[in-house]
Amino acid sequence: DLRKAAELGSPTAQNLLGHMYFEGQGLEKSYEEAARWYRKAAEQGDTVSQFIVGFTFEKGLGVTQDYVQAHMWLNIAAAHATGNDQQKYGAERDELARLMTPEQIAEAQRLAREWKVISASQR
Repeated sequence: DLRKAAELGSPTAQNLLGHMYFEGQGLEKSYEEAARWYRKAAEQGDTVSQFIVGFTFEKGLGVTQDYVQAHMWLNIAAAHATGNDQQKYGAERDELARLMTPEQIAEAQRLAREWKVISASQR
């Protein structure tokens, strides 16, 4: 069962459950639940989920809109992705940066660096 796999920590299942909540596919549509499940997958290194968490913070979908958090997650996603995804995630991050102050960007970059250090030490 998908929910059981997600609860047991499968990032793939967490991402899929997040998608189902986000789109309202077979579950009641809930951006809050979607954001929660995407975040769990993102914290385990799922790059697609990292991008989506950034997007949810950028748009305020299921979470309080926060450009610093959005930039941080988009930066993390771009750093871990490859090929076209890396370009797409980096472009989204750079577009968001146009709406931010230099201080906000610096804070987001600091948080992304700290996240990378924390996540690497937990592996």
